[in-house]
Amino acid sequence: MEKGKGKDTDRSKGIPGHHARVQSGDIYLDIFGYRTTPMKTIIFYALTFCTLGIFRLLMHWKEEWYIEMRAEKCSLDEANVVFVIDENQTMVYRSVQIIDQKSPNQPLLLPNRDGTYNDVGRIRYFTFRKMLYAWFVDEEKFIPPSSLDSTAPVTVFINRMEDSNGLNTQEVEQRRITYGRNVIEVKLKPILVLLFKEAITPFYIFQVLSVSLWYWDEYLYYASVIVIISVGSLTLDVYQTRAQEKKLRSMVHSSGEVSVLRDGGTISILDSGELVPGDIIIIPKTGGVMQCDAILMTGTVIVNESMLTGESVPVTKVAMTGIDEDNAAGNVRFDFEKHSKHVLSCGTMVLQTRYYGGQHVRAMVIRTAFSTTKGQLVRSIMYPKPVDIEFNRDLLRFVGFLCCIASIGFAYTIGMMVHYNAQFKKIFIRSLDLVTCVVPPALPAAMSVGIINANGRLRKKDIYCISPSVINTCGMINACCFDKTGTLTEDGLDFQTLRPVHPSSSNRKMPEFGEETAAMVPGEMPKNGEIIKAIAACHSLTRIDGVLQGDPLDLIVFNQTQWTLDEGQESQAEETTQFDKVQPTVVRPPVEHREFYGADEFGVIRQFTFSSALQRMSVIVGSPNAVSDHQMIIYCKGSPEMIVSLCNKETVPADYLDIVNKYAQHGYRLISVACRTLEMSFLEAQKVPRQEVESDLELLGLVVMENRVKSVTKGVIRQLNSARIRTVMVTGDNLLTAMSVARECGIVRADRKAYLLEHVPDQKNAQGRTLLTVKENLSADPDDYMNLLDGDENEVEKMLTSSYQFSVAGGTFAVITREYPELLDDLMTVCDVFARMAPEQKQYLVNYLQTLEYTVSMCGDGANDCAALKAAHAGISLSDAEASIAAPFTSKVADIRCVPTVIREGRAALVTSFGVFKYMANYSIAQFTSVMMLYYRLTNLTDFQFLYIDLFLATFIALFFGNTGACDYLSKIPPPTKLLSIASVVSVVGQMIIFAAAQLFMFLWVTEQPWYFMNILQEDYTDSDLRSHQGTAIWCLSLFQYIVLAFLYSKAAPYRQTILSNKMLCFALVLTTVVSLYVTLWPAGWVISFLEYDPIPYFEDRLFVVVVSCLCCGVSYLFNMFVVEYLILHKLENWRKLRKLADPKAVIPKWERIMLRIGKDTSWIGQYAQVEHALPEKTHKNGFAKNGFNSKKELLNTIDELSSKL
Repeated sequence: MEKGKGKDTDRSKGIPGHHARVQSGDIYLDIFGYRTTPMKTIIFYALTFCTLGIFRLLMHWKEEWYIEMRAEKCSLDEANVVFVIDENQTMVYRSVQIIDQKSPNQPLLLPNRDGTYNDVGRIRYFTFRKMLYAWFVDEEKFIPPSSLDSTAPVTVFINRMEDSNGLNTQEVEQRRITYGRNVIEVKLKPILVLLFKEAITPFYIFQVLSVSLWYWDEYLYYASVIVIISVGSLTLDVYQTRAQEKKLRSMVHSSGEVSVLRDGGTISILDSGELVPGDIIIIPKTGGVMQCDAILMTGTVIVNESMLTGESVPVTKVAMTGIDEDNAAGNVRFDFEKHSKHVLSCGTMVLQTRYYGGQHVRAMVIRTAFSTTKGQLVRSIMYPKPVDIEFNRDLLRFVGFLCCIASIGFAYTIGMMVHYNAQFKKIFIRSLDLVTCVVPPALPAAMSVGIINANGRLRKKDIYCISPSVINTCGMINACCFDKTGTLTEDGLDFQTLRPVHPSSSNRKMPEFGEETAAMVPGEMPKNGEIIKAIAACHSLTRIDGVLQGDPLDLIVFNQTQWTLDEGQESQAEETTQFDKVQPTVVRPPVEHREFYGADEFGVIRQFTFSSALQRMSVIVGSPNAVSDHQMIIYCKGSPEMIVSLCNKETVPADYLDIVNKYAQHGYRLISVACRTLEMSFLEAQKVPRQEVESDLELLGLVVMENRVKSVTKGVIRQLNSARIRTVMVTGDNLLTAMSVARECGIVRADRKAYLLEHVPDQKNAQGRTLLTVKENLSADPDDYMNLLDGDENEVEKMLTSSYQFSVAGGTFAVITREYPELLDDLMTVCDVFARMAPEQKQYLVNYLQTLEYTVSMCGDGANDCAALKAAHAGISLSDAEASIAAPFTSKVADIRCVPTVIREGRAALVTSFGVFKYMANYSIAQFTSVMMLYYRLTNLTDFQFLYIDLFLATFIALFFGNTGACDYLSKIPPPTKLLSIASVVSVVGQMIIFAAAQLFMFLWVTEQPWYFMNILQEDYTDSDLRSHQGTAIWCLSLFQYIVLAFLYSKAAPYRQTILSNKMLCFALVLTTVVSLYVTLWPAGWVISFLEYDPIPYFEDRLFVVVVSCLCCGVSYLFNMFVVEYLILHKLENWRKLRKLADPKAVIPKWERIMLRIGKDTSWIGQYAQVEHALPEKTHKNGFAKNGFNSKKELLNTIDELSSKL
């Protein structure tokens, strides 16, 4: 079922037009219409008044209740309130606002999908997360206006560019009403507003009620300390929120002046906030920061997109024309991904402009403010995807469990007080007071210490996190995706060799590859070194402030040629002025090589920029000496498979694929180079469609580059593999090259079979679908393969381990997603190398892994990885910047050692959160049982005894819980991810029983002592609680119980370091132990007076209390180690896991169910693909394999046998 679909259907049932869904990719909003009524309004405010605001507070916590109590369902076109549910099931209500036209001569505008505008008299809208959603009558839904006109047909934009002299004043005013000002502003909320929002959360409201009760009961010191703690925690939360707001505002704040074409072509200098979609802006020669999203209309612009992508390599943007191959069809709609080469994105830095003589470089504004690319990223930071949803649910359930215990105590207290004829006030205060004992006031602050300390440790390792709440999620990661180039391998490549192609001739019937050569000497190469000229001209390099900049690969190869590059204005040749008033890039060969080329310089007349989808780039080159002949040459370079598809087959050597595969299998990166002679004028060269000239090419040869694996990569991948964390390569490089690098670094394991899944474009199978083929790539060593089955894995691990791995290229991946959707689940579970993947495919992959219930991290250098980084549970960007808005984590150390570090710190933070919660829960319950026993005789602990426990013991110890660092290695045993696991519940309940039994024993023991006397209770008892020896004994005993809890729940390996490494916690434990021994065994008079308790009179009896305490602590330790750690976590959990794997109805992660079925069996792929090589194992129709289990019966028998051993 689609997420939220069933709930949404129920909500909108029976009301036509009540619900509409607005969707953009994986992001959607479900919008429901409501209308307020006078009767519901009166009832609502009456209930709010009668309950002193409590009713309104409940409605604030449950907004779905608020909307039902405040309004009635209606169709969206009648609604004055809407209820919005996003893809994460976050629910909010928004009021529908109305803008009416001021006069008949000043209509309002709303865009259409065809790029036109409608005059309307009224605009109904609401705002949600900084975006305006307007009501479109024809669409019958609320839609952001920017999502319509920015996706209009390409021809609409082209026509506007050719005809437009800018908007007039009225059009500007109309559009400003519709789109608002062009400002990305992160407003700082007033401190009082932040305080109020934090203070009305359920927990703080509970604290307010608690301290009010305590003040009423004259627990002044204790209540005051809790107020100080609460105010401190509240202040810290507000401070952190304000600091994050300030940091985000400083990161995104940008404004400036822009030159705008308006009112018939007049150039005006305006503030960037005045821009509206449709404005024509002038891109200055000096560059600057883009203040909006715009389509380039004329000229060429070089930009730095590092702010958005994390990649500082300059990118060339070209003007949009109607002859571009992407825009040739009249019905093609503008798409930001597809047409990114024409888009200047908000927030990017313009480095340089190139233009026609006498003309400005112009661009058309298409998106402003928060609808821009930068605005969307800012919104994703301001409104992050909720994390730890299950953890928070478990937390609330556990608090509910504590409340159930509190209700028992509540009833017990009332019963006891009534039995002793206490007055109503006494009954009321004492029964509620017991409830406040159960939920500890320091819980929120204590729960956050693990995350705060983990974040601090990450910063010390140059790993910066802009969303600390994600850290706990990192502890659950079980699949890591990596980009290849710049992430697993070095960012730069080393030039290895050239393999030029000798064309066919009278002496050579077929073209063939020449010998490898690293020296670029034209006289020693075919066609006088035409391949060298192609390499020197076909790139996107540019000079900025005299320094050659561009793609590192282009820089390395260009420098190898020893040619020089100048911008057109720097050319010294007079002939350059003949290039039709174009400013071309000019390349010149070394002086000693010019005789081979017949010219001193060559001008790059036209550049078709590199496209990930097209896998190539090309340039049209002309020589001033050939102007009269209109002779041009197009040079094209790209992936070997793409370039050969564009070449004339007669120019391709017969062993082309063999040579390419040979290099690729050794991990080399290959670039194919081709050319074609053109007969056209310079003007024709500027307008010719790309697809027209990138065809019938002549292959010139291969450039071979070595992409070295980073020194730390192998070790990191080995760590992750040892920890049984799945590693996946997601790259845009060649499939065989990716396979080679994956095998070298360990992603493709030596102990597993490796298969390539490919498609045959021109062939169909019996079902009419594109033919898929499977072949073995690199055979594994049989001994290594057996090690997989006979290693140190336990039986569960063996069952959930695949004996083989698949690799797939982006083209095949697209075919599978389109034609074989039923294959995706199985393939995604066993395929670990994805090559030739476009950015949107990387995002799709990450999202799909999440649907298989993997917790996914994505690590990349920012180039083409932004979407995947944002989609992952934990995106880690490798960047020099201290913070990047492309991912929650940014590592300034540009290698993948940060990945295990983030996981280890995540595991430490997660285990710390679990430990702190169990500690606080047990401490509260222990105090609860103490008070319940004392209430039996209407006695109680004194104010300062409570203060000693809550402040000096519980809060002081919990404060240092998170100081324990992460373990130095990654364990293959994943940490617990559920707070309400059997182990957690048994641990808390078991310690509760042990503590309660010890306290009951102490209560009864004191009663039997000769020095004990019972307080004489008067009828109509109204005095303050009496202190007693029973209270003293139970209090002294409980002190050591609280201390041992801290020791028990400070879990060390395999997720955290030993408790001894946490010096502050050790100091706290030693100090509290010494002080507790002192006040128990040798209390001075001033201590007795200060704590206001009755001391146990004899040292031997006081020593007996300590002995009982030690025995109780020993029992607690043995229970935790034997029952919880050994029987439950080790034996019972393994047994339950095995039973779940055997039970098809059991709830286990989806990927585990799939792996159990296909992990040792490859027969499933034979149903979809043609197998070219024998598969590794004998397979069976029932889905179990020889090296796994021959049948389900065998699986069940094996589980029963293992269970009997457990």
